[in-house]
Amino acid sequence: MDNFPIIDPHHHLYDLKTGHYPWLQGPMLERVFGDYSAIRNDYLIENFLADIKNQNVAKTVHLQVEYDHNDPVAETRWLQGIADKHGYPHGIVGFADLSSPDLQRVLEAHLEFPNVRGIRQCLNFHRDPVKTFIDSPHLMSDARWRAGYALLQRYGLSFDLQLYYTQMEEATALARDFPDTPVVLNHTGMPVDRLPEEIEGWKKSMTLLASAPNVFCKISGLGMGDWKWTVESIRPFVLDAIEAFGVERCMFASNFPVDKLFSSYDDIFNAFKAITRDFSDSERRALFHDNAERVYRL
Repeated sequence: MDNFPIIDPHHHLYDLKTGHYPWLQGPMLERVFGDYSAIRNDYLIENFLADIKNQNVAKTVHLQVEYDHNDPVAETRWLQGIADKHGYPHGIVGFADLSSPDLQRVLEAHLEFPNVRGIRQCLNFHRDPVKTFIDSPHLMSDARWRAGYALLQRYGLSFDLQLYYTQMEEATALARDFPDTPVVLNHTGMPVDRLPEEIEGWKKSMTLLASAPNVFCKISGLGMGDWKWTVESIRPFVLDAIEAFGVERCMFASNFPVDKLFSSYDDIFNAFKAITRDFSDSERRALFHDNAERVYRL
C-alpha cells in the first residue's frame, strides 16, 4: 500500500574531484546542522541511488549546493550530464545572485540545459551568526535584487525560498508583488528555534506566507532543528505545515545527504508515510508525487 511513486524534490549531489565546494573542501564551518564532517566526501548519483533503493522514487529535483559561485552554471552543466546518463535528476534548481549585474547572462546560460526549472539563492538571516547565510537581512526589499527577481517570470523559472520564520512577512510581500513566479519554501520554513514562543511565531508566519497563493511548501529538513528526531517529534511540524498550505501546496522531500547526518532515507520517507497514514489516497499522491510534478514541471 505504501509503495506508491515518490518524487523527491530536494536533494544534492557533489563530486569533490571535479567541483569546487568551499564548505565541503575548505575549513569546517559552524552551520545550523552541526558537525557535518560525515558528509564531507563525494555524494555521487551512485550513492544517492543506493540510498533511495527501498523507496519507489520515480523522479527527483536537485538543488544547488553552494558550488563555486564564480561559475554558477558549472554545477548545472555537470548535473545535466548526469541526468542525460542516469535519468536522475529530472529537475535542476541552479544558483544565481539575483542582484548581480551579470544575472541575465547567467539565467540564459542555465536555460541552455533542459532540466533547469528554477533558481535558489539562500536568504537565511538570523540573530545567531551560525544560522546566517547572507550579509544583508533585507535582500528581498532591495531594489536591485528585486529587479533581478523580476527576470525569473520572464524566463519561466520558479524560485526556491530558504529563510526563517522571522523573514516570512517580507517574503509574503515579495510573493504577492510577483504573483506569476512560483515560490517553493524550503525545509518547512526551517523551524530550528524550538522555544514555545518561537514555534508559535513559526506557525503564524507559515500561515501568513501561505496566504500568497503562488507559494508552495517543501516539508523536509526537519532534522536540522531536531538532530535526534522521531516520528512523533516531527509530526506537529508536518501537520502544521499542511494545515497552513493545504494538501495541494505541500510536498515531501529528503534534503539528502544533509539530513543523512540525522537519519536514513527510509527513516525520512517512512516517517512521512506514517504521519499521513489516515490521509486519503489522493491526498497522499499529491503530497508524495503530484504536487512536485506540477510545480517543477517534471
